[in-house]
Amino acid sequence: MATMIRVDVQQADFDLSAEYALIRDIAVNPGAITLFSGLVRELPDSPPTGQSLTLEHYPGMTEKALQAIAEQAADRWPLSVCRIIHRVGTLLPSEQIVLVATASQHREAAFDAAHFIMDYLKTSAPFWKKQVTADKDYWVESRDADHRAAARWQSPSDS
Repeated sequence: MATMIRVDVQQADFDLSAEYALIRDIAVNPGAITLFSGLVRELPDSPPTGQSLTLEHYPGMTEKALQAIAEQAADRWPLSVCRIIHRVGTLLPSEQIVLVATASQHREAAFDAAHFIMDYLKTSAPFWKKQVTADKDYWVESRDADHRAAARWQSPSDS
């Protein structure tokens, strides 16, 4: 089964209901549609006013990297649809930052593929994140926990 893959990197917010409706319309015999929407978190030690997260990317390169992640998921699981939207620009706490949606005949495939995609977005997608608070600005480094999460998807032959 060929997987319909669509990747967008954009400043504009996205509409979960519209994305779900589109996926439901184009998915082939879906038994499950998994939607994950990531939000910008407030920092626990900083007042929410003045907080923001700025995401920068390299146009063209970023879309190719997201496409490759989606293709890896489609190669591993029987998906009929794989959808990724990642926002860039300056975002405030509680704003949507990412959408990962997968459709499959089986729930485990939809869940696993979405989880895989998120793990790889956190570690392999070329985005640069700058956290801004009332006190300081700093570039966000990837976390060891994110790399451990992505590593669990690697087969022994990938090492």
